Amino acid sequence: MAAGAARRDRTHYLYLAVIGAVLLGIGVGFLAPGVAVELKPLGTGFVNLIKMMISPIIFCTIVLGVGSVRKAAKVGAVGGLALGYFLVMSTVALAIGLLVGNLLDPGSGLHLTEAGREAGQKQASGASEGTADFLLGIIPKTLVSAFTEGEVLQTLLVALLAGFALQAMGAAGEPVLRGIGHLQRLVFRILAMIMWAAPVGAFGAIAAVVGETGVDALKSLAVIMIGFYLTCALFVFLVLGTILRVVAGVNIFALLKYLGREFLLILSTSSSESALPRLIAKMEHLGVSKPVVGITVPTGYSFNLDGTAIYLTMASIFVADALDQPLAFGEQVSLLVFMVIASKGAAGVTGAGLATLAGGLQSHKPGLVDGVGLIVGIDRFMSEARALTNFAGNAVATVLVGTWTKEIDKERVEQVLAGRVPFDERTLVDDGHGGTGQGPDADRGAGQGPGQEPDAPKGAKEGVGA
Repeated sequence: MAAGAARRDRTHYLYLAVIGAVLLGIGVGFLAPGVAVELKPLGTGFVNLIKMMISPIIFCTIVLGVGSVRKAAKVGAVGGLALGYFLVMSTVALAIGLLVGNLLDPGSGLHLTEAGREAGQKQASGASEGTADFLLGIIPKTLVSAFTEGEVLQTLLVALLAGFALQAMGAAGEPVLRGIGHLQRLVFRILAMIMWAAPVGAFGAIAAVVGETGVDALKSLAVIMIGFYLTCALFVFLVLGTILRVVAGVNIFALLKYLGREFLLILSTSSSESALPRLIAKMEHLGVSKPVVGITVPTGYSFNLDGTAIYLTMASIFVADALDQPLAFGEQVSLLVFMVIASKGAAGVTGAGLATLAGGLQSHKPGLVDGVGLIVGIDRFMSEARALTNFAGNAVATVLVGTWTKEIDKERVEQVLAGRVPFDERTLVDDGHGGTGQGPDADRGAGQGPGQEPDAPKGAKEGVGA
């Protein structure tokens, strides 16, 4: 047991190394911007390694969860609750963004350069396609292309179909479920190995963005940056925090502290997708059942875009004010509703918010597209706040949906958030609870003492806790 604790402690040094790498990257970005920009492939490579694991992790989690549930109606109830909640919270986020954006009037006094005009047109050319294209894009070309192309919603569809098929097979499907359980442990073990490259990825990503942006752009656009960060904080701590406390009885600060390493990973890579596999693992460890985690988290990454909604709202008002073409309230609402729909499926992709902004302005008020160039310089820093807010929103949504469907072990939640049942950083898999996705009544190891391994209850399954 002592050896296991020592191995787990080493992961603390990993995340200290990430913090050191971020600080070093900022220093290199300021002192040698030309060199720093050339380091960008380090960050891109690390994020790509993480993305490589997303499809198999989502597939395993959903198939294990759905395939083990006795009634298909439970899966439908989880999905319906999740989508309804996402719709309401996106509307709330839009309203808050509209309010703060109109109060700040952040774009007045800025002037558009020719370079900025060209940058705006470039972003518009890469904007999202229509709603019909998005819906058709959920269907993969083949059964396995969802895995090769890395599309989250396509993987979700294939996994749901496989889960329902195994559910219908009954006892005949149990060997397949056991095999997928072993596969899940394998992919999480690979992910744990990849995480040791995080300091290198963080260094390259931060150095490149500081080298590209410089101090001048940050100074001139500080108002909208600070306003956006404060608005996101207000939404997370006040709105989400209140709902989480009232509905689930969970403290938002305790939940965010539990997910601290994931927030650091997002901050250093500027992509919430880099933390998606770890969010799935940590929500299961927290005590939420596999079906709820498997459906709510991947769906939330495409439909629960709280941070993106706030960004699109404030950025649209900023661009319109900067070009002295202020939008009427009705124009603001119709434009933003379109943008939120157009942005589905792009939450985890760095820079997708900027393309959605440009595409929305082009379709509703083409004269404003040039103004997108004003925000290009700081979009990476705003992308981090978008990603952090989207991630926090998905974590809260998973706990809330688990509470509403009674698929959460509240005693387990208290123990985990209090630090008495630590998360196994070496494997990212917690075999001791809900291994077949049977809800809070399954053996989650909730009765363990604080010194026991969370992944080795009652008979100590081999491998994970060894």
